[in-house]
Amino acid sequence: MTHSRAIAAFCCILGTLLASPRMGSAQDLQPDAEGFLIAGPEDLHPAEGERRVSIIGNPSEPGLYVLQLTWAPGTGSRPHYHNQARYIQVLKGTWWVATGAAADVYNPDNMIPVEEGSFIYEPPEGHHYDMAKDEEVVVQIWGMGPVNTTSIPQPEASNQR
Repeated sequence: MTHSRAIAAFCCILGTLLASPRMGSAQDLQPDAEGFLIAGPEDLHPAEGERRVSIIGNPSEPGLYVLQLTWAPGTGSRPHYHNQARYIQVLKGTWWVATGAAADVYNPDNMIPVEEGSFIYEPPEGHHYDMAKDEEVVVQIWGMGPVNTTSIPQPEASNQR
């Protein structure tokens, strides 16, 4: 299947699931009687002390999921990969990423900026890490579950940063 056909199929699945009356989320977002779910900005803020809003589904369960993650300045991930593709849109701020073989060892100086409004496709098994450097960042991530995340072991010196 070509990449464009895969995206088209994904969009069809997303549309179907958005209309499904059996959706739910961690923020108690519930569809109306006709199956529609409309979440306003006030519905998409993480609960106090949390950084994640589950809009649809659960990445640890089979099926479509859509999440919003809010990253505080100076926070991020270490090198890892996922067994499933992930689709990411930067909704707020500048997200910094390292991808591919260069992402096997953590080095925040080797990250590239991904500006607000940008899109990232992470292929299955694609090594990467990411962070919010000096501002809050909000990203929306969607994909098909279940997703398993595997950390990439680091040399002792790179864990000290």
